[in-house]
Amino acid sequence: MYGDPATIRKILTEVGDTWAVVGLSNNQDRAAYGVARVLQRFGKRVVPVHPKAETVHGEPGYPSLEAIPFKVDVVDVFVNSALAGPVADQAAAMGAEAVWFQLGVIDEAAFARTREAGLTMVMDRCPAIEIPAL
Repeated sequence: MYGDPATIRKILTEVGDTWAVVGLSNNQDRAAYGVARVLQRFGKRVVPVHPKAETVHGEPGYPSLEAIPFKVDVVDVFVNSALAGPVADQAAAMGAEAVWFQLGVIDEAAFARTREAGLTMVMDRCPAIEIPAL
């Protein structure tokens, strides 16, 4: 329902290659770390967004989406569902073209707002699972 194949394909192949990954740190035990590595293998530029602003996978990090000084195409969200809506709103405000809520990240109101704002969105899916299937 929140990730039809056409929308998934569009985000992964057409929208753009600069992905801000919210929640990405150097903690190798977190899913964001591995997913970011897969995205890089498939040619995506991964921009870590985490309060620690750590460099991850060779890319400098930023403490927030607002701190990123260049255009981001997709905002990939690895935060608790209760915090995901404001991140989606920030993505729309900063001019991102798409938002991707990871597996288990669900906020139906944020999904509706983001789509109404004209952004492409997928929710409760993982790009590291979807991209190899393309």
